[in-house]
Amino acid sequence: MDSNTIINSLTTSFLNKENISDAMYHTKLLFNDYKRGVKVLRTIQHELISCEEFLFSVAFITEGGLNILANELKEAYEKGVKGKILTSSYLYFNNPKMFKKILKYPGIEVRVYEQHPLHTKGYIFKKPMETSFIVGSSNLTESALCSNSEWNIQLTSLNQGQIIEDSMNEFFHIWDKAVPLTKTWIEKYQTKFDEIERVKTESIQVDHKEILIPNSMQVDALRNLDKLRKEGKDKALLISSTGTGKTYLSAFDVKNFNPKKALFVIHREQIARDAMNSFKRVMPDRTYGMLSGNQREVEAEFIFTTVQMLSKERVYSQFSKEHFDYIIIDEAHRSGASSYHNILNHFTPKFLLGMTATPERTDSLNIYENFDYNIAYEIRLQEAMEEDMLCPFHYFGVTELTINEEEIDEKTDFNKLTSDSRINHVIENIEYYGYSGDRVKGLIFCSRNEEAAEISKLMNERGYMTVALSGSNTQEEREYAIERLISKDRSLDYIITVD
Repeated sequence: MDSNTIINSLTTSFLNKENISDAMYHTKLLFNDYKRGVKVLRTIQHELISCEEFLFSVAFITEGGLNILANELKEAYEKGVKGKILTSSYLYFNNPKMFKKILKYPGIEVRVYEQHPLHTKGYIFKKPMETSFIVGSSNLTESALCSNSEWNIQLTSLNQGQIIEDSMNEFFHIWDKAVPLTKTWIEKYQTKFDEIERVKTESIQVDHKEILIPNSMQVDALRNLDKLRKEGKDKALLISSTGTGKTYLSAFDVKNFNPKKALFVIHREQIARDAMNSFKRVMPDRTYGMLSGNQREVEAEFIFTTVQMLSKERVYSQFSKEHFDYIIIDEAHRSGASSYHNILNHFTPKFLLGMTATPERTDSLNIYENFDYNIAYEIRLQEAMEEDMLCPFHYFGVTELTINEEEIDEKTDFNKLTSDSRINHVIENIEYYGYSGDRVKGLIFCSRNEEAAEISKLMNERGYMTVALSGSNTQEEREYAIERLISKDRSLDYIITVD
C-alpha cells in the first residue's frame, strides 16, 4: 500500500463516489442494523486481528463489550499485538467487575482518567504503514457495538498524516494524566461504587404488591385465544420460542377463562413445579396441587403433573372425562407419542391449549392435527429477539485439548478425558471468558456419567464448588442442586451432567 492508494480512496470518499479505489481504505460511516447484517463490532473485530498495536479511549466499558471482543483480544495477544485502553471513573458507570475482568487480559495496559469527565469514544489501530481510526458515538459496550443507533466514522491515514498525529498526541496527553489500573485502585473504586449503589437502592420506593401484566407477545396471543373461543373452537396451538413467556401466557389465559378445574401437563416434574409457581404468581387465590409419585393432591383446583404419571390408566381413569375445564399440554411437539394419546383420548376439556417452540417434526406425526390446526399465535426466535424478550448471550467455541496429537472427544480414553491437563484447559478458558452477574452459575455437559463425577471431583479439589448429577440421583437431589445453583449466595458454581 502506498500514498496513491490512500489518495485514490479519499477521492472516492470525499470527491466522487464513482471513482474506483480500494474499498478497504474508504472513509466509512459505521452503524448498527442487524436486518442489513451491519454492526460496528464487525469492523473493530477485523481491525483488532490485523493491526500491530491498538489504542482505545472509551469512557464507558461493560462486561458485555469485553465479551464480544474476547476472542479477538486473545488472538491479538497471541500474535504479539500490544494494546492500551484508556477509560474513566466518570459517574461510576463502569462496574468494578468489568475492571477486574479487563485486568486479567494479557497484553493490554489499562489506565483510568479521574479528572474532569472523560467522554471519548475512539479506537486507533496502528499498522506498519497506515493507521485506522474510528471515532463517533460508540462506547465499548455490547449495545453500542451491536444494536444501538450509533454513528461512527472510520478513516485510514498514512502514519505521517496530520489527523493521526493529532489523534495520537491527544490520546497520550490524556494517558499521561491517567492512573494505571491496579487491584488496589479497583478495591477503592469498589467501596465508592457499592456506596452509590446502596443509596440508589434505598431511594427506590418498592411496592411489595406484585402486579404481573402480559408482555407484547402475550397480549396478542390472549386476544387471539379469546377470538378462537368466540368462534366455537375448543383447541389451539401456541408456537412460541423458548423464553418468551409461554407458561405465564397460559396462566393469563386460564385466568381469563376462569375454569373450575385446570390441568397442566409437562414431561418433567421440576418443570411442572416451576409452572405451578408461575401460576401462583398470576392467581394467588386459587388452590394448587402436584400429581407425582410422592404427591397426590388431586382435590386442588389446578393440578400440575407429568405425562409419564398421567398417561398411566390407573391414574387418568380416576378423573372423569369432563373433570378438567381447561388442559394445557406443554412441549406439545411430543404429543404424537402414545403416552400423550392416552391423555388426549381420555379427557374432553372445554378448552385444550398446546404449547411448543418446535412444532415441526422429522417423523410422520402431525402435531397440528391434535389441535385442529388452530394456531393461536406464533413467535419465532428472530421475532423474540427483536422484541427484547430473550436474555442476550455470548457463544464461544473453544478448541479441545490435543494430547500426543490426538484431539479429545467423547470416544477418548477415560484417563485422558479426566487428565490434569484437560481440567486445566477447561479452567483456563472458563476463567478467561468469565461470566455475567455477581457470580458464576454454570452447567458442564460431559459424554458419560463417570466423566462427570471425576471432573466434579477434580474441579472441587481446585477450589470450585460443583456437583455431578445423573439418572441415579433422586428428584429431591436434583431440585436441591438447582436451588443451590440459582441462589444469591455462592453455594454451587457448576452442575456437571450428561443430560
